Amino acid sequence: MEMRMGSAQTGGHFPVQHRSLSLDIKGNKTDIVITKYEDNYLVIVTQIGCMGTILTAKKDESVFSDPTYNVSVLFGKRDEPLLLACARQLIEHISNSGSARPLVISLGLKDHSQGTLKDIICAIIENRLW
Repeated sequence: MEMRMGSAQTGGHFPVQHRSLSLDIKGNKTDIVITKYEDNYLVIVTQIGCMGTILTAKKDESVFSDPTYNVSVLFGKRDEPLLLACARQLIEHISNSGSARPLVISLGLKDHSQGTLKDIICAIIENRLW
């Protein structure tokens, strides 16, 4: 299904709730799919047409201390701190919105700059399913 740049679509035919959009970020066509599963959120962001670095992020709570956020790389680049920061910002937003679901995010990017990641975070939050 073709979508115009900057358009978003919420799916009803797929067995799980999802939203997909395509937009231009810093001159790169960027496709984003946000999916809400029963036990996780899955976000796929690609500028390269396939999945990239896959990270998982979750909130760890303790009775004795403030909550902490655990972000780790499952597959891909382990030396990209901005990718970890992106996942952490999103899991903090998810948790602050009242959801306890963990996040799995795939970032297949041509441009790993701070500006690009900031625009990606904003687009995901604007189109969130939490």
